[in-house]
Amino acid sequence: MKGIEGVGALVNFGNWLQNTSWALALATSDWVYPFVQATHFTGLSLWIGTSIAVDLSLLGVGNKRQPPSRLSDALFLWNWIGFAIAIAGGFLLFSVSAATYLINLAFLTKLGLLIPLALILHVVVQKKVRAWGQMPQIPAVAKLAGLAELLLWLSVATAAVSIPYVG
Repeated sequence: MKGIEGVGALVNFGNWLQNTSWALALATSDWVYPFVQATHFTGLSLWIGTSIAVDLSLLGVGNKRQPPSRLSDALFLWNWIGFAIAIAGGFLLFSVSAATYLINLAFLTKLGLLIPLALILHVVVQKKVRAWGQMPQIPAVAKLAGLAELLLWLSVATAAVSIPYVG
């Protein structure tokens, strides 16, 4: 019975959130919602694009004269700026239909499982890339981490595009 009560409380929170004045204003605006959506996608592009660049570098794709650690250092700030923009925009988009999202299996999988796993791996890669870059060759564990991060972000994107089609 506790599980059902928890879902009810979550849906109640979602209903409250989507009925706040700012969420209603966002939902009914002809231009604000598309602007927030574009901002969210811009943040995602910056976040995922910089992450993919480092992951591909770990896999040996791209500029071989520059170690992955130098690329990671150069993109670090942009990476986290993109993340902050994506999170802010994502929360605003979520607020428009929060109760619906909170019972959507694809959304819950994306937000409750895939994003946390991908974020943990992303932070590990960022912490380890400097040590990996000082080795004569990129170690297999670094390549595996880069590939795993790529696959996790692909899984996040797949879950995201599945949201409208999954109940």
